[in-house]
Amino acid sequence: MTAAESLRILVWRRFSRNRLAIVGLTAIFLLAAVALFAPLLSPYDPTAINVYQVLSPPDASHLFGTDELGRDVLTRMLWGGRVSLKVGFVAVGISISIGTLVGALAGFYGRRIDAILMRFVDIMLAFPTLFLILAVIAILEPSISTIMIIIGLTGWMGVSRLVRAEFLTLKERDFIAAARAAGAGDARLILRHILPNALAPVFVSATFGIAGAILTESGLSFLGLGVQPPDPSWGNILTSGKDNITVAWWLSVFPGLAILVTVLSYNLVGEGLRDALDPRLWQGNEK
Repeated sequence: MTAAESLRILVWRRFSRNRLAIVGLTAIFLLAAVALFAPLLSPYDPTAINVYQVLSPPDASHLFGTDELGRDVLTRMLWGGRVSLKVGFVAVGISISIGTLVGALAGFYGRRIDAILMRFVDIMLAFPTLFLILAVIAILEPSISTIMIIIGLTGWMGVSRLVRAEFLTLKERDFIAAARAAGAGDARLILRHILPNALAPVFVSATFGIAGAILTESGLSFLGLGVQPPDPSWGNILTSGKDNITVAWWLSVFPGLAILVTVLSYNLVGEGLRDALDPRLWQGNEK
């Protein structure tokens, strides 16, 4: 068994001992499966209007009730879950890619490149992220693609700092000096030797980032600047709930619980990963 395989086994063993993290991981898999198979699980068309069942409470035919246009809330939540998870993963993919690139270059080359890139990071952090997102969406046409790109482009700064810190530490290690003495170029040192060893905090940050992106998308949709009707999302279902809070409690409770469970699950997994990947918390008698 290689050292890398032993490390993965040790990390999984520590992660699996965290019951809350396992609960969160199970919930994430279930939510992903439900979102993936939404076309098969949906009892109705998510955009089908039925004027004869407007604001019907939950019953056998509509388990989560209907909205102000008679659309089945359960169906719209299933399809809305696809939107939320898609936004979360794509937006975090963009932010992780940019943050890793900037942090790797800053940490590896240091000096002037580090100073320039980190000052740019400081400038980006000086902008209020939410107001920046709102300003850009107000200029551009609101759409799922726009939301994913904007959230990704405004969420990479923390990742860049994490990667930079890892690179500053790892590039001074003996195995990097040995690889450099063997003739390895900068690209090989970064991609083959340093980056794989610097990804642990990136994985943790990505997990928290997905939860944050889902919350951001839901908030934008709630404000009417995210996913536009008739396309469903948990945020615009909550908007319907706000408008009908006194007569249709189910429009607020069910999507609110979906957002709560999803974000909580990713946060629990992130906490579990952080503990499992932190060598300072490992016991000397781990087997």
